[in-house]
Amino acid sequence: MAPLILIVEDEPELSRVVKDYMQKAGFRAEVVTDGSSAISFYEHKRPDLVLLDLGLPQADGLDVARHIRRHSQTPIIIVTARVDETERVVGLELGADDYVTKPFSPRELVARVRAVLRRSQGPPEESATIVARDIEIDLIRHRTRIAGREVDLTPTEFGLLRTLARQPGRVFTRLQLLEAAQGETYEGYERTIDAHIKNLRAKIEPDARRPRYITTVYGVGYRLSDG
Repeated sequence: MAPLILIVEDEPELSRVVKDYMQKAGFRAEVVTDGSSAISFYEHKRPDLVLLDLGLPQADGLDVARHIRRHSQTPIIIVTARVDETERVVGLELGADDYVTKPFSPRELVARVRAVLRRSQGPPEESATIVARDIEIDLIRHRTRIAGREVDLTPTEFGLLRTLARQPGRVFTRLQLLEAAQGETYEGYERTIDAHIKNLRAKIEPDARRPRYITTVYGVGYRLSDG
């Protein structure tokens, strides 16, 4: 069955265009126009991906993202006219996988959806499992274990950890990590990688304030410690 895309958008014409493009791309798509309806739809239908506007009636888009992240790692792409960098970072820190600013190309949005879904499905790669220190990443089942403990990661977090774990000790710039985790078509702000790393550390580090796995190389980027 084709993936189900939930479009949370209160602008009727825009939601119609986005739904039309999603369906032409082979997805199932449904539209809700407010935050409360988005939460209700999510609870009953569990969509495969959520396109989420921030400026919504009844419940703000960030509240919807918080609710979804409390229950699952369903991919979320924020789609909004808000351009404030703080709100962009807050959305990413809540666990959103991508961020698209209005106005946008519907074709580009379809490409972003496909890219995020590919990451969430964890397709087989050159090796079925990556092992680095006590980190075990199952690429086929899209599962991660840290010292035997399974952790739930968003598609972007999974892509970041996969990239770092393939080459322990190598320093990756923020741009390299964005391209590896989200694809070369990504056109976002490089510093948004910091929000994703913060979320990832909170899930895998014994003490996120003193990271032992993902270390910062100031002025350059990040690496997975090899010892």
